[in-house]
Amino acid sequence: MVKGVTIIMKMAIKMLVALLIVGIAPVAYGQGRLVVYSGRSESLVGPLLKMFTEDTGIKVEVRYGDSAEMAATILEEGRNSPADIFFSQDAGALGALAKRGRLMRLPNSLLGRVESRFRSHEGVWVGVSGRARVVVYNTERLKESDLPPSILGFTDPKWRGRMGWAPTNGSFQAFVTAFRVKAGNKAIREWLMGIIANRPRVYPNNTAIVRAVAAGEIDVGFVNHYYLYQFLADQGKAFKARNYYNLGGDVGALVNVAGVGIIDTARNRAEAETFIGYLLSEKAQTYFAEVTYEYPLIPGIKTNELLKPLAEIDTPNIDLSNLDDLAGTLELLQDVGVLN
Repeated sequence: MVKGVTIIMKMAIKMLVALLIVGIAPVAYGQGRLVVYSGRSESLVGPLLKMFTEDTGIKVEVRYGDSAEMAATILEEGRNSPADIFFSQDAGALGALAKRGRLMRLPNSLLGRVESRFRSHEGVWVGVSGRARVVVYNTERLKESDLPPSILGFTDPKWRGRMGWAPTNGSFQAFVTAFRVKAGNKAIREWLMGIIANRPRVYPNNTAIVRAVAAGEIDVGFVNHYYLYQFLADQGKAFKARNYYNLGGDVGALVNVAGVGIIDTARNRAEAETFIGYLLSEKAQTYFAEVTYEYPLIPGIKTNELLKPLAEIDTPNIDLSNLDDLAGTLELLQDVGVLN
């Protein structure tokens, strides 16, 4: 009996130490559980969720899917949703839930860990990692000085047949939504028609675009920044592609966030807050920096040496919560013939 009690005490102490290291409030060891609806893929965040359980003892049940799909599911499930946490690939899906009143107000102790531009102005969601839109280019054919300062410059006929994009990709669609918010439907329609006139090659995802740029199939492509670093990690600095960031607050330099919010019907709120605190801890933020090559959002975390510092990206002045009208974006893309 004494031996059993000693083992339990040691387990509890181990859990408490782990929680204190990452700076989050403890819950009863082995008693917590959490239901997460994740718009982030298992390959990216599965190991991180496993780390969370190992460090806190809180068991996590995860349902993976597209961020927009997960948000729609939560709305459809209504008060019966089992979800405690929505872990979204982008801020737009979080904004959609926030506008329907489905997210709880988060404690200031969590919100205050990141810059105001990377969290909800109403305090109902918080970004946990940053993802910048970039132009990936072939380093044998182009220099940075050859690229236009604005994403608008790629409608120039000189880029005809030299570009690639992935219109079905959620991050591209979030960029289009941001363009709509910043400049209006007329402006984004004109840009889309200009790009279409330049006959871009269509790819299924960002990975395929970066691979095609390095192989010389195309000269430039519109992607998120971190896909390049996955190739550099595998193939080294000789890989023939690099990222270019548009200038002057251009919408082409949008920094979106992967973020989290607690569902208003959450049954495990204490565990949910512990989870968010964990994602904003030094350990998890280092995971984002070193494993997924994203931008950590708390101060003091070292990023990849080839990564342009987040503070140096001239991002557009856009409230990320307003990127919630995916339906309007899909309608526009279908109308101009980009999507079927």
